[in-house]
Amino acid sequence: QVQLVESGGGLVQAGGSLRLSCAASGLTFGNLAMGWFRQAPGKEREFVAAISRSGTYTSYADSVKGRFIISRDNAKNTVYLQMSILKPEDTAVYSCAAHRATWGPSMSRTSEYNDWGQGTQVTVSS
Repeated sequence: QVQLVESGGGLVQAGGSLRLSCAASGLTFGNLAMGWFRQAPGKEREFVAAISRSGTYTSYADSVKGRFIISRDNAKNTVYLQMSILKPEDTAVYSCAAHRATWGPSMSRTSEYNDWGQGTQVTVSS
C-alpha cells in the first residue's frame, strides 16, 4: 500500500502545457507500475497513461498519444505527466494510481490499480 498525492493542476489556455506530479510515500514505489487517469464531470474515469516500475515501458490512450509524456523518478518517489498541446476536452480531474499486477495489455483497466491519489484539477479554456 502506498499513499499518493497529485499536484500541478491549474487553468491553461488551449495549446498550452502543464506538468502534473504524483508523490508517493514509502520505498515500495519503485516496485510498482504507475498510471494516470482522468474524470470529467458527468463522465466515467478513463485511462490516460501508464509507466512500468523502472520506466522502460509506457502506454498511452489514443486521445493523448503524441501530446502527453509519462515519466518517473524513483529516487524522488514521483511520477510525472507532461501535458502539451492541451485541448478543452482534456479538462478533468487527473489522478495517479499504483498498479497491482504485472505490466501488460491490461494497464488501461481501472480494476488493475489498488491505490489512488485524491486528484488534481486541470482546466483547459478555449
